[in-house]
Amino acid sequence: MSTITPFHVAIPVHNLNDCRTFYREVLGCEEGRSSDHWVDFNLFGHQLVIHYKPKSEEELHTNPVDGKNVPVPHYGVILPWDVFQTFSTELKEKNVEFIIEPYIRFEGEVGEQATMFFLDPAGNALEFKAFKDMGQLFSK
Repeated sequence: MSTITPFHVAIPVHNLNDCRTFYREVLGCEEGRSSDHWVDFNLFGHQLVIHYKPKSEEELHTNPVDGKNVPVPHYGVILPWDVFQTFSTELKEKNVEFIIEPYIRFEGEVGEQATMFFLDPAGNALEFKAFKDMGQLFSK
């Protein structure tokens, strides 16, 4: 696999201070530049920016996958297998409420992966995953 360049994603949050604390304290992201309307974070080497947007009454949409309701849209990072295990344990210790608890998909098959889903304080859905064999990231 070639070297991957950092990804940039900007997401809306209706509670800048709560989300700032969540990304910094719960997820362990280093904070970068900021203003009174946005904050940059280092999310496992990728640039995540939270931008203030007034709260809307949109409902969380889900699609069925493996008999679970996967939230759409969602975003996250694919982590090394051991980093995922440590990170998921830390999130449990911090009492993060999971939409989908950490579990293994396709165990023993092509594309075996660990995955988990949870929400930030603004209701944005996050998925973090890890592949047992990173070389199978795009395998069919």
